[in-house]
Amino acid sequence: MSFSSLPYPDLPIMVVEDDPAVIKAVCRTLNLNDFNNLLAVDDSRRVMSILEETKVSLVLLDITMPHIRGDELLGEIAVRYPHLPVVMATATDDVDTVVGCMKKGAFDYITKPITTGRLISAIKCGLEVYQLRREQEALRKKENTSRLARPECFAKIITGNSDMLKLFGYIEKIASSSRPVLVTGETGVGKELVAEAVHLASGRKGELVAVNVASLDDNVFSDTLFGHVRGAYTGASSAREGQLKKAKGGTLLLDEIGSLSLASQVKLLRLIQEREYLPLGTDAAIKTDVSIIASTNDNLEEKVKQGLFRGDLYFRLKTHTIHLPPLRDRLDDLPLLVSHFVGEAAAEAGIKFPIVPKEIFALFMNYSFPGNLRELKSMIHDAVLSQKSKNLSLKPFYKVISPSASFDSQGVNSSGDADVSFGAKLPTAQGLRVLLVEEALKRSGGNISMAAALIGITRQSLSQFVSRNNICFSGDNCGVG
Repeated sequence: MSFSSLPYPDLPIMVVEDDPAVIKAVCRTLNLNDFNNLLAVDDSRRVMSILEETKVSLVLLDITMPHIRGDELLGEIAVRYPHLPVVMATATDDVDTVVGCMKKGAFDYITKPITTGRLISAIKCGLEVYQLRREQEALRKKENTSRLARPECFAKIITGNSDMLKLFGYIEKIASSSRPVLVTGETGVGKELVAEAVHLASGRKGELVAVNVASLDDNVFSDTLFGHVRGAYTGASSAREGQLKKAKGGTLLLDEIGSLSLASQVKLLRLIQEREYLPLGTDAAIKTDVSIIASTNDNLEEKVKQGLFRGDLYFRLKTHTIHLPPLRDRLDDLPLLVSHFVGEAAAEAGIKFPIVPKEIFALFMNYSFPGNLRELKSMIHDAVLSQKSKNLSLKPFYKVISPSASFDSQGVNSSGDADVSFGAKLPTAQGLRVLLVEEALKRSGGNISMAAALIGITRQSLSQFVSRNNICFSGDNCGVG
């Protein structure tokens, strides 16, 4: 096979255009310039389904098409395939159109009639950028997974955060240990998924059996874990197999361990120390090989100080500790998480993947997410299920994320800083208004509507204030040029 017959680029260039004559002309021009791996699409409705099945290196996308406009497709492609360069073909040099496309994530644009030089230049630059992104992604994946013997164990945990990826490496190192594992973190951070990853990484053949111990008194705890023999107590007309036996050869997850009664803590301590237990109604101890994972959102060390949790049990449990960061400390994961949850919700509802506005990320960056991943998932599922157009509306999120949502009742934000701090010289009232608006615009990424919502005024009022005070923000040229 000659070199010239090899496909170039290695992944096809997708040309999306409803006019067959234009498609033919563009493809012929590209072929004459050694681009021989092309994928022509003349119906915009087929684009997303094709991208789901076929990897491409670049998309040349016409704006004005029937069924679905190119700029609408651009928004969806940018969200679902953020590393894929999209070159827009426009019939006009209209500044608003061009700027709108670039804001939605277009790599470049060319105007019709398309000239050969401009077309080839845009394609070459786009392919160079895409190749660079592929190399960087390959290096990142190699770096992140080179330490992992079984990366598939962590498939359910959506993250690219460096701290989370370090935890994966730690989990693999300790997963096969016979000692207990303690998983800590706020409500909704994904402790159950991490427990499952620990179990999978351990290579144990038995099941992962989860027990929420928060509402169990001592008798119910013993019966649930250890089981009982027939006649062990009034009403025990038949024997019951405990969860420990069910988890034989596997892992027992004790959720909300901080709520376990002191009497039950003694029994759990004996189980960990002796590796045996007594079903209710018998003196015959049963040996167990079950691995134990405990999870909690409580501060167990503080509970030990308060006499609510046994110190000896705490030190047994914390031999291997996995602390999960809250979502506010891994906001770099938001694009991955939003895309995942939107796709999940759309699939459950049997609808197309909606276009996610970029403003949503600016909104989320100003929120502390007290409910963490669980809260984010709930918000997105609710928004997707209630949407009435192709674009995901921000209104459901504004209902949850109010202008003061990032702060607690003491006026302290998630980083622990006060609402406002002043230097030696106090600003004027007008100066303070300007500073407030500038900060709101900074947090919203220059989005007027979102900035107005953050400080509790109308969009029109904010727009007039910005114009009147010559305030510069993202998207303005600030009087330069």
